[in-house]
Amino acid sequence: MFEEENAQWGLVHALVLDGKGGARSIARTELDDLQLQPQESLWLHWDRSHPQTQTWLRQASGLSEFACDLLLEENTRPRLLPLPDDELLLFLRGINLNPGAEPEDMVSVRIFASADRVISLRLRPLRATDELLVQLADGKGPRSASELILYMAQYLTHKVQDLVSDLSEIVDIEEEKLDADERYTPEHGSVLQIRRRAAALKRFLAPQRDIFAQLTRIKLPWFVDDDADYWNELNNSLTRYLEELELSRERVGLVLEAEDRRLSVRMNRTMYRFGIITGIFLPMSFLTGLLGINVGGIPFSESPYGFAVACLLMISVALGQWWLFRRLRWV
Repeated sequence: MFEEENAQWGLVHALVLDGKGGARSIARTELDDLQLQPQESLWLHWDRSHPQTQTWLRQASGLSEFACDLLLEENTRPRLLPLPDDELLLFLRGINLNPGAEPEDMVSVRIFASADRVISLRLRPLRATDELLVQLADGKGPRSASELILYMAQYLTHKVQDLVSDLSEIVDIEEEKLDADERYTPEHGSVLQIRRRAAALKRFLAPQRDIFAQLTRIKLPWFVDDDADYWNELNNSLTRYLEELELSRERVGLVLEAEDRRLSVRMNRTMYRFGIITGIFLPMSFLTGLLGINVGGIPFSESPYGFAVACLLMISVALGQWWLFRRLRWV
């Protein structure tokens, strides 16, 4: 009921965290008079494209004009910006898992966070927030604002792992097929698509690794004591995924190089055989052309054994060439 009412205002979710891992949903009309208990935190998740979202953010959120401009900026990249009064802005990216979308067409979430309030904005649906709602419904979700942004970053990062593993498996299959069958030719379009996808993911996710590294060093009063350890683990995980993406790019390059090398060897072998055949038959073609001249004085033209002698002569020339090629190690 609340979700349908909130959707008219561009508010996707409005939840009050109870500090114990659970949450209760509230309506948009309750925001103005909402009083939080000491252990409670507020999470507002908005649709950035909705006009009412922009109106509320600038007029009723209490955020500065500078913070609103950054949150509503059209294009941005992963970044972390500390604000006065121990507040911060955090922009993160994740894999696009929406139907019909390319995974490397990243989705983003823009977060304003303070001690008891988190405001997040998205343009396209996020699987990470859906999983957060499931955890909160089971009473196993984040208990504070700092844990909320940490959980969201974890879910976004875990989706990267699944895609990186899929890309690595595809490259494994291509390498196995190349090793098992010398005549196998990989589909260049699909292989190059893997390379482009890995390059795009690395480009978009590398700045996010630096953000996680910065969060390990930030000591805000409302951060939980062990948050830095979890941010450090996320940093290590994302670093590993980026290394695997780079490895996948290099392995795709090796697959393409192996295929090019095989084609080159095959072509050289074919041309080599054609060269041998041409070298053998060229003198015989010369002899047949010479003996076919319609003039008098051709040797053995009057003899009944002339044709046999001519054939033996050409066979002798061919055998002589073969012996010469073997001696010169051309064959």
